[in-house]
Amino acid sequence: MNRLTVNWNQNRKKKKRRKEQQKTLRNGLCNTDIFAKFYSKMRKIILALFAVSAILSGCTKNSSSMTCNYDPCSLKASASEITQLETYLSGAGITTAIKHCSGMYYEIKNPGTGVTPTTCSYVSVNYKGMLTNGTVFDQTTNNPAAFTLITLIEGWKKGIPLIKRGGSITLYIPPSLGYGPSANGTIPANSILIFDIQLIDVQ
Repeated sequence: MNRLTVNWNQNRKKKKRRKEQQKTLRNGLCNTDIFAKFYSKMRKIILALFAVSAILSGCTKNSSSMTCNYDPCSLKASASEITQLETYLSGAGITTAIKHCSGMYYEIKNPGTGVTPTTCSYVSVNYKGMLTNGTVFDQTTNNPAAFTLITLIEGWKKGIPLIKRGGSITLYIPPSLGYGPSANGTIPANSILIFDIQLIDVQ
């Protein structure tokens, strides 16, 4: 009887272990299913993010391309402003200035030999800004100033790409290609602007 009892107990324990193993196996399969579903969802999300990123990247490139395709002749000064500027140049004895398609005038003092900037370039310059009466309203002192060219006044966007890195130019800018009808600091409204610019670097 004792031996039968022992065998019965052993069989009972074996059955219990087998049930526990089956339960563990079922749980494992369930967890595997959950993981598979989770992995599948995450994969879809990651792929969707990649797709969105690619679309946005494409849009950014297209936008940048459109911005850099700047037409320097698209915005022109009025006939009256051009006449006003030409009257100043004549009175000041400036005969070597060249007329730009926009109506401003310029003198290239040094064409430079390096990179030619575009409107999307980041440029470093030394410059002096003056009014027609000789008043200096702005200038660099110890260090060059750095700008993204597209953020500047029209006269600079049109004029600076006329030279290369290391070059220098004087721009004679009619009001509408400068600050227009609004006063800016010490610059009166509707002022002709004169800039001596040295292009130090282009990025």
